[in-house]
Amino acid sequence: MPPRPPGDGAATPVPRRAETLEVLRLMGEHEPILMLPGDEDGYGTRWTIHGMQVQPGIARYLMDAGYLAESGRTQLGARRLMLTESGRRFRAEGAAWWAGLGFVEKLRIRLFG
Repeated sequence: MPPRPPGDGAATPVPRRAETLEVLRLMGEHEPILMLPGDEDGYGTRWTIHGMQVQPGIARYLMDAGYLAESGRTQLGARRLMLTESGRRFRAEGAAWWAGLGFVEKLRIRLFG
């Protein structure tokens, strides 16, 4: 995935490109990332999807780039983050990019980011 402009317009490389694309795929059209505030428990903020942790760098990148927007809160106070229209386009572009790579390129990206 090529560098994408975050909210301020400066090009920022996509962190852990294969993992970022996997998070976007897991979200699909309807699955939110849950942002769990953790200041009270000493663990800090955590992000999850399907009960699995999303790396903070990936979640922050998606939020800062405008690919996620809050769509409400759960009954336990976690923030629901859904893909924006630009996030859906980013996911489609990433899937097309991944499909165009060969086996060796995919392996290299998985191993080295």
